[in-house]
Amino acid sequence: MKRIAIGLQYDGQAWQGYQKQVHGLTVQDKLEHALLEFTKAPLATTCAGRTDAGVHASEQVVHFDTDLDRVPYAWLRGINAFLPPSIAVRWVKELEGDPGVLDFFHARFSAQARTYHYVLYNNPTRSPLLVGRAGFYHRPLDVERMQAAVAPLLGWHDFSTFRAAQCQAKSPVKLMHDIQIRRHGELIVFTLKANAFLHHMVRNLVGSLVYIGQGREEVSWLGELLESKNRGLAAPTFMPDGLYLAKIDYDEKWALPQEATSALPWF
Repeated sequence: MKRIAIGLQYDGQAWQGYQKQVHGLTVQDKLEHALLEFTKAPLATTCAGRTDAGVHASEQVVHFDTDLDRVPYAWLRGINAFLPPSIAVRWVKELEGDPGVLDFFHARFSAQARTYHYVLYNNPTRSPLLVGRAGFYHRPLDVERMQAAVAPLLGWHDFSTFRAAQCQAKSPVKLMHDIQIRRHGELIVFTLKANAFLHHMVRNLVGSLVYIGQGREEVSWLGELLESKNRGLAAPTFMPDGLYLAKIDYDEKWALPQEATSALPWF
């Protein structure tokens, strides 16, 4: 057996999230169907992080084990031939070693950090060209206020305030490496990097930051929310449209041919 890692990109609008469901309308369902069509053998896949319905991925990382002998280019072309237009394999890497060994590459457990972008269209009127690809907020937002508010989130913290009720993570304690908020004309891009994220954590943080950006809450409010560990005190969960899984960080020893940057296609 050999382990194959792939970089997967998808537009989440048409899919009910990443993880397999009975209805079959998920990214994983379509990927495993494409693998079956290409190899004529059922292959189970493991991803770096599951995404919700409507959430996109600039680069999801997935692995599967197989005894089939194919060069990376053949895997890439073969799988893509059976995928719908909204999903594509961007790169393939065959990993050397024994997949049964505990320290061998694993798409989820070998990941050292995850980066998400949230793209928000900030304009008095919605744009039909951005529906499903960016969140929307109609009131003016002060980016400097939002930038000043994120400092208390950096480092190790209990993020229970920003955790969905249905979250299955064993612990709410996560390491937030960095948060950047930048305006590009009428688009505001929130970029968050952490060792891992709780269910709806990014969307819940964005919702609360929007409250601060419009002046509804003070800059200090985000830190107060974090300390409260009370989800009910924070803003509602923001829409999924503008959320992108952008990059998964791994040890350089795996030499994965990942995308050069975690930037969005627009920038």
